[in-house]
Amino acid sequence: MVHEQRPQASLSRSSETKDIPEPGALAELDPESWPAILAPRLAYFAAVARAEHVTRAARQLQVPQSTVSRALVRLERDLGVDLFARHGRTVSLTAAGRTFLATVERALGEVERAAESVRADADPESGKVAFGFLHTMGSETVPELIREFRADHPRVRFTLVQNYGEWMLEHLRSGELDLCLTSPVPDAPDLVARRLDEQRLRLVVPADHRLATRKRIRLAEAADEAFIMLEPGYGLRRITDDLCTEAGFRPKVAFEGEEAETLRGLVAVGLGVALLPPPARPRPGVVDLAIVGQRAVREIGVAWLEGHPDTPPVAAFKKFLLTRKGRLLA
Repeated sequence: MVHEQRPQASLSRSSETKDIPEPGALAELDPESWPAILAPRLAYFAAVARAEHVTRAARQLQVPQSTVSRALVRLERDLGVDLFARHGRTVSLTAAGRTFLATVERALGEVERAAESVRADADPESGKVAFGFLHTMGSETVPELIREFRADHPRVRFTLVQNYGEWMLEHLRSGELDLCLTSPVPDAPDLVARRLDEQRLRLVVPADHRLATRKRIRLAEAADEAFIMLEPGYGLRRITDDLCTEAGFRPKVAFEGEEAETLRGLVAVGLGVALLPPPARPRPGVVDLAIVGQRAVREIGVAWLEGHPDTPPVAAFKKFLLTRKGRLLA
């Protein structure tokens, strides 16, 4: 999305809603709640219900019969409902037991699927890596990285997410991402980051611009130009603001967007100039000028959450990325 820069009203969250849990937030598990009380006994209950015999169920579960019997007695006592009718050595479900069993089997099935899913994601040969990266790295850099990695790990699966740096760091912290390629390289106590490479930034101007015949330029010479920039929160926006401040001016922002190639397109039709990394492929209608007099670069690094244990596929991909230091963008 791209929009013309204009003043915006500031919105704040109502104080009346500040204590409402966010959707999906995990509630604390009360030790006296039904899940805490019942969960350890549900597998015993389901096994006896299927076998209609306590001894056979205990044998299948490979636990003492007394353990199963005690669990059933406590389960019925806690619920205040008879789940089984006893017939000598055999048992059968009551109406309440049949109702309870239907839901218990669905719950146990969900637990089984969840366990199989996390085990599959951690499998050294075919596990999954949740990998985030900048939009500008999506067309060539990341596909080439994954192609090279999968030459030795052909069955490892990836969940790929393109977004800006701060968004990815938030999702590292929440556990939704395992690793991300981002810029600037973060410096935060809860994250680990390693610098891998850098890109030289260029001042991109329209092909018919007054500066288009130049090869290089001091950024201060563009102080009066209309700038097309990424939105606040993007790493490249912060770098651009810092470089302009270092050059002695505050840029006049004409348009803000979310994707570097869209910004390049706006430059091509004469709507302003932009500080951008090299494109994956040359684009007609623009000229890239080298910046002299200051270090105009974007450092790229890989980041992950401090102290977070890696599954084998994540550890392998992290090790692979660290070997690409100095040639990530080659």
